Amino acid sequence: MMQIFEFIMLICFGISWPISVYKSIRSKSTKGKSAVFIIAIIIGYISGIIGKIVNHQLTYVVVLYCVNLIVVSIDLGLYFFNTKHEKTAQYPQKTTGDMS
Repeated sequence: MMQIFEFIMLICFGISWPISVYKSIRSKSTKGKSAVFIIAIIIGYISGIIGKIVNHQLTYVVVLYCVNLIVVSIDLGLYFFNTKHEKTAQYPQKTTGDMS
């Protein structure tokens, strides 16, 4: 019975991450995001997976942990990509024109 509630929790949490990834791609912004928060979520999912492995509870719930971990990791990658994009936009590279 506990697996069902854990499954529901992971589905509910998991719904928000693809939306977050979509918004990150669309906005190309880190506004409202925190790398520390995303990393904490990743650590939580990894801990959940390890807990399932250690307790020999390899069920369908582990698949949800893994899917959520992948999507959150993509969001973290987008965070760093967008951070670089924002810095480049803020400080554009100066180009040296042809002086001929």
